[in-house]
Amino acid sequence: MTPARLAVTVLGVGLLRPAPGSWGSLFACLLAGPLLWVGGPWLLLGAIAGAVALGLWAIPLAAPPHGVEDPPEVVIDELAGQWIALLPVGFGAWANGVGPGALWPGWIAAFLLFRLFDIWKPGPIRWADRRTGAWGVMLDDLFAGIAAAVGVVILAGLAHGVLMR
Repeated sequence: MTPARLAVTVLGVGLLRPAPGSWGSLFACLLAGPLLWVGGPWLLLGAIAGAVALGLWAIPLAAPPHGVEDPPEVVIDELAGQWIALLPVGFGAWANGVGPGALWPGWIAAFLLFRLFDIWKPGPIRWADRRTGAWGVMLDDLFAGIAAAVGVVILAGLAHGVLMR
């Protein structure tokens, strides 16, 4: 396996079946834990930037010969998008001086919301999904991550602002 193929499949996680995108998102959550524990949300932000840069480099090099624009085994986009969805959890833990695991409901919400938006592709996410090339592969998942992050913030606000009264 070439380095580019290893990168786009996130060490082969994208080759797992069924639902390689869900496996990629789950793996992203597993990797985010140590990143948040060691360096907080700032390290996760840097990792997101690194994953986007790596994806933009590797996707054109690892494009499958059958011409599928966004092949299911390419999950580096899920990695970056899921990490974006987890940013509110990281910033919430950092701001409150607690370990990231203490906000476990946020982890579940980030995972479920990201998968929902990545599969459903409403509005701008669908627009981004229609783009071509490496940006086309990455952009819909980055938008899905942003939408999921907004959802996590809204759910946290409801839980802590309404349910905790």
